[in-house]
Amino acid sequence: MSTATAPTSDVTTTRSLFAGRAVVLIAILIFSLSLRTAVTSMTPLMTRISGEIGFGDAMIGVFGMMPTAMFGLAGIVSPALGRRFGLERLTLVAVVATILGIGARSAVSSTWALLALSGLALAGMGIGNIIIPPLVKRYFGDRVAMLSTAYITCVQLGTAIPAAVTVPLADAHGWRTSLAVWAIVPLLALMPWVWVVRARRGHDVADHTAEATEPALPVWRSPLAWGMSLMFGMTSLATYSMFAWIPRILTDAGASEATGGTMVALFSATGFIATLFAPTLTARWANPFGWVLAFVTCLLIGFAGLLWAPMHGTVLWVGLLGLGPTTFPMALTLINLRTRTSAGSASLSGFTQGVGYLFACAGPVFFGLLHTWTGGWTAPFAFLLATTCVLVGGAYVACKPRYLEDGLAAAR
Repeated sequence: MSTATAPTSDVTTTRSLFAGRAVVLIAILIFSLSLRTAVTSMTPLMTRISGEIGFGDAMIGVFGMMPTAMFGLAGIVSPALGRRFGLERLTLVAVVATILGIGARSAVSSTWALLALSGLALAGMGIGNIIIPPLVKRYFGDRVAMLSTAYITCVQLGTAIPAAVTVPLADAHGWRTSLAVWAIVPLLALMPWVWVVRARRGHDVADHTAEATEPALPVWRSPLAWGMSLMFGMTSLATYSMFAWIPRILTDAGASEATGGTMVALFSATGFIATLFAPTLTARWANPFGWVLAFVTCLLIGFAGLLWAPMHGTVLWVGLLGLGPTTFPMALTLINLRTRTSAGSASLSGFTQGVGYLFACAGPVFFGLLHTWTGGWTAPFAFLLATTCVLVGGAYVACKPRYLEDGLAAAR
């Protein structure tokens, strides 16, 4: 009696596919760790850097606006570049740009060189923001929620860890070393991405040819895309405003600088915890808009607490504020849940994050200007209340169970 066995070629192919997905997973997760390091490793050191290189508060403001501006620009150009060169090749270029930008800026002695190299690093990181969701869609379409949780968690870790250790590193070894060391993270992602690009070139030429000739999706015509952009952008605007101004709000109320720093850390940590469950929560509900309302309620209570009773229940207000931006990982997860293809995911990711980050650019600056003009915090928080209403409207559209491609096809 003969026993049926799988052909050797089928077994080899299965093992090859498994190994390939494992390398892609490693490559995605390592690069995700570096998608905020250029920002949070530099912000705590701005006073030292400006004192040595020689620039003032105006230029510090420019550096503060650069991340969202460059992320927004990356959102605009990345989908077209992805179609032209392929997602994997573009990601490899982004990894190299991030390495060079982070590593080289630590050696410069002029403001404009620091600005240019920071811009190079942020461009690489911004492309990574846009391209990783469609890569998850392409390679792990059967595990979107799980992989979204994994890579967004890595992004959050890459945000929190540099912020926590960059000052001690600078105290021990100088600010230049403290900046340069974070180039190691994207450097670790380099070889996995080289492997992915080589494997793709050798075995998937036809796919790349189709990708390069694929027409751009007119996502700007889609209500879904605009809803996603508003949901993502207003969440980012509120988040960056709170990161920038929580310490000042609390010190104006009589708290110490240390308390302000601790509350920023709590705000970040609560957001990190929310990241662990947000993608799965989003995927399990056909329409997760009810959860958006729950998280927005947390945000509004936190705003009210900081405005009217900043020194009473501060931990509660900031903890609720940290839960509010759970709509950020929800929006990133919806990019894949509301598209049928990796091309659709790339187009929606670029539009959502490109337009969204450009909206977010104005948040911290306008919040601060309103405080300067009025001398209080009521007008700035009223501004955030208005943007939160826009967030709810955008989320109502984004959360409806439908697909981008279907909507665009029906509109033709």
